Amino acid sequence: MSCCGQYQVFIAGYAVTVGAAERLIFGYDSYGNTCGRKNSPIKGALLSGQDMTSRKRVFFLNTCNMDFTDHKINSLSICVSSCPQEQLNGLEEIKHFAQYNGSYLCVYNLNISDYTEPLKAAHLCPTLPVPPSKSLPLFNRCVPQSPACYSHFLAVLIHMVNESDFFQRIISGIIMSKEYIVGLCFFAVVLSFIMVAVFRFIAKLLVHIFLALVVFGMLFVSGVLWWLYYDNVNDPNVILQTELENTRALLGFAVIATVISVIVIVLTLVMRKKISLTIQLFRIASSLLRNVPLLLLQPLWTFVILALFWMCWVAVLLSLGTAGNAYVIADNQVEYRSLSAIRYMWWYHLIGLIWTSEFLLACQQMTIAGAVVCYYFNRDKTNLPSYPILASISRLFNYHLGTVVKGSFIITLVRIPRIVLLYVHSSLKGKENTCARCLLKCCQCCLCCWEKWLQYLNQNAYIATAINGTNFCTSAKEAFLLIVNNALNVAAVNCFGDFLLFLGKVFIVCFTVFGGLMAFNYNRDLNVWGIPLILVSFFAYLVAHCFLSVFEMVVDVLFMCYAVDLATNDGSAAKPYFMDKELMKFIGKTNEKVTRSSGRDKTNQESNRYVAELQPMDAHTT
Repeated sequence: MSCCGQYQVFIAGYAVTVGAAERLIFGYDSYGNTCGRKNSPIKGALLSGQDMTSRKRVFFLNTCNMDFTDHKINSLSICVSSCPQEQLNGLEEIKHFAQYNGSYLCVYNLNISDYTEPLKAAHLCPTLPVPPSKSLPLFNRCVPQSPACYSHFLAVLIHMVNESDFFQRIISGIIMSKEYIVGLCFFAVVLSFIMVAVFRFIAKLLVHIFLALVVFGMLFVSGVLWWLYYDNVNDPNVILQTELENTRALLGFAVIATVISVIVIVLTLVMRKKISLTIQLFRIASSLLRNVPLLLLQPLWTFVILALFWMCWVAVLLSLGTAGNAYVIADNQVEYRSLSAIRYMWWYHLIGLIWTSEFLLACQQMTIAGAVVCYYFNRDKTNLPSYPILASISRLFNYHLGTVVKGSFIITLVRIPRIVLLYVHSSLKGKENTCARCLLKCCQCCLCCWEKWLQYLNQNAYIATAINGTNFCTSAKEAFLLIVNNALNVAAVNCFGDFLLFLGKVFIVCFTVFGGLMAFNYNRDLNVWGIPLILVSFFAYLVAHCFLSVFEMVVDVLFMCYAVDLATNDGSAAKPYFMDKELMKFIGKTNEKVTRSSGRDKTNQESNRYVAELQPMDAHTT
């Protein structure tokens, strides 16, 4: 992990050094100047090194007739302070616009007094007439507003995006929709936090209300998506290719929402008999959270740390995507060419995203496990140890960082082949034969199931480490044996509870994506929907997973503590159980031998010895 982390830091530092993400964000002219910035001169480019702090918009001199060939736009572009709001029909009007608005629409080396000389202005000023234009939010480019030029400009932009590789499309989608992505991610945080808070106070009523909300909510989302699709199909103004693509995207999302709604309804009907078990499960978890309420904030800190890491990761990704050298071409123009060796580093950067995200989530699981174990293995439930969460974090960093590193690395090793197979499948789409396609899908399915099982085993290994203080391999072995020996109880505890928590994640992701669809549908300035929505759904799922995993983790830790307690003690006066009556009633066990023990004082004296014997974490390093 140390060597990998050092190399990841090296990639980040080198990408930030050689990359120029601001070129992608603010735009740049044909001479290598980044708009809105003070630039350094480029050797051999006479018009480079300009101070563009007051010129923050990119203006194309041949907006209505430009084309995209050889992976570049064949129109000169310059930085201007403002876009022309009205059509300019002659050179006099261009000169007048420059004098009264301070925005020069001709190339920098042409003096304003020469704007009206046709011979000098022929190739250095914009093609007449200059259509009215405005700068779109987050785009920083002057986009023509006349119907003909606007349609041609969008067609060239779409062609440029289609000719770009997948890596560039990701970056473009992130840049053009970054404010919406951030806003929707915080919307997912609000939904998750409300859901966790509601779970804390409501048990029986919440189950029925939540199931009704999910079912009717999914039906509502499906209906609205179908209505939006019908509205777009029957709208005579939808003629642009991008709008047709957005209509097809609406159809896809509507079909997906309908399929999910049907699946949710069927599963709810099939698993309705488990409702009473889920009520007991959440009631016990709520009882613990009443004693350790700060556990509810644990996902918030995890999200803050994950958000900071994601922002750094995206910043490095943008730097990797813009890493390149400036080359001077004809007419003193500058062209940026990507560094091929640097561009392939994004695969390693992706591995760093997966491993670090899984590591942070594993730290959250270990922290929750340590706090719940302290609660469980305490005789007096009304007199808990001081600061159980801080004590759990301290033990994690002092003894068990190796455990979470190993567990998260195992998940990363399984997820990488899944990503590679997905990439191979998309690259060979339409070329592979039926046998190869079936083999790829089988491999993806097997790896997905294997990853889910390893995630569950890792979680229980963390719990075993929190209880016994053993290393990762020993804890994983003990957790596996406990799961096998208590298979029926594990199924009974996790069946409907995990399903309900999964519905919560689906609820948050679907409504976050639904909010994004509504925002994008009513803001036609954004022409790329797919990549931002995929990114939003990914972040929304991670956020929902962080918050709702608190209840899932608490219940799993309680059950593992019970299994260890049951295997270690027999309920006699010499070895009484640590579990309370509420948990014993939930599992279906009694503690009759303890209740018949001679005297409360004797039991309290004995309990101190057992607390020392079953210390949640000992000093074993992992």
